[in-house]
Amino acid sequence: MRLETCIRKGLRLKAHRVREVREEADQLVAEIEWIEGRPLRCGGCGCPTRRIHERRAARQWRDLRIREQTLVLRYAPLRVRCAGCGRRVERVPWAAAWQRITRALGRAIAELARHLSWKQTATHYAVDWKTVVAAVRSAVAQGLRDRKWKPLHDLGIDEVSRSKGQRYLTLVYDLERGRLVWIGEGRDDQTMQQFFQWLSRRHARSIQVVCCDMWRSYISAIREHLPQAQLVFDRFHVVQHLNRAVDEVRRQTWRQLPRPEKQAFKQTRWLWLKNPWNLQAKEQRRLSALCRKNQPIVRAYYLKEAFQRFWDYKYPGWARPYLTQWLRWASHSRLKPFTRFARMIMDHVDGILAWTQLRVSNAALEGMNNKVKVVSHRAYGFRKVDTYITAIWHSCTDLPLQ
Repeated sequence: MRLETCIRKGLRLKAHRVREVREEADQLVAEIEWIEGRPLRCGGCGCPTRRIHERRAARQWRDLRIREQTLVLRYAPLRVRCAGCGRRVERVPWAAAWQRITRALGRAIAELARHLSWKQTATHYAVDWKTVVAAVRSAVAQGLRDRKWKPLHDLGIDEVSRSKGQRYLTLVYDLERGRLVWIGEGRDDQTMQQFFQWLSRRHARSIQVVCCDMWRSYISAIREHLPQAQLVFDRFHVVQHLNRAVDEVRRQTWRQLPRPEKQAFKQTRWLWLKNPWNLQAKEQRRLSALCRKNQPIVRAYYLKEAFQRFWDYKYPGWARPYLTQWLRWASHSRLKPFTRFARMIMDHVDGILAWTQLRVSNAALEGMNNKVKVVSHRAYGFRKVDTYITAIWHSCTDLPLQ
């Protein structure tokens, strides 16, 4: 098979043909010409037309390499007369409008950019970094238009830090199907309003369960826009607040200990925070010796382990009395961190008790947050939020490529 025929079939040309392929400055140049009489596509609406107005100057498009040589397509596009759009430049079948690379090269760049940084991708294909950005943005925009939607039932909402200074992104996740639904900048009331405006009321009617942390903006927006949905507070975040209370008591205990007794409590942070079944034999013996001492951290540890039993209950009728009793213990423990934690639980007790029946958590979303951080670390951060969001869509989801 001739090289011209191979390129023509690879580009799926119908109204064009490859006149010749020659070598120029260490690259292959494929000269393409229009077959007279064949209909061309309007660059605006895509309708076929045979009415030619004029010929434009020759342009070049970068294509996939043939072995180690760069392939360039050279063609002088025509201006056609469309019945609906008027005079427009024809739509070439091998590239999108205003692009300097072919669709095949754009897809290859987008595929590799899912696994490497954009700078490494640009180096591999010997293109500019901006070319990679344009290819990824085009792939993400097309993927978001082409992805298939099904009714949403279980949602998970969480934030992820994007840079220093309390700057966050809000991620909305479909817990039932395990896929990312929406990404927005910030985590305030305006961010949630943008999400529900994008979701629309018709799609919001099918949502039955929403799992999130105890952030005020999330709670108020969910209760306003999803009154029919059951609000569940994420177990991971509740335990995170509990562990912070334990660690704060540990630090207070350390400051109050006399110098001779500090040696026994040195480097014991993870002994108090680990689950008992995750402790090694040496750690178990050391923790057992520390629990014999009459110190506030020991009371905090027992309160933490007592609260962990709550997650084993499966019926709210049994879980509520136990949680009420534990809140009474924590409120009278004379430990300020646990007093604050108990007050927080009292304010959100209904959403925490809903766990016993629904067993819904944001564990999958926390895994997604780790992938998001990997994307940021791989690129050493992003200056613009839009670029960061595009990278998340491209690397952390399975958006279909053209």
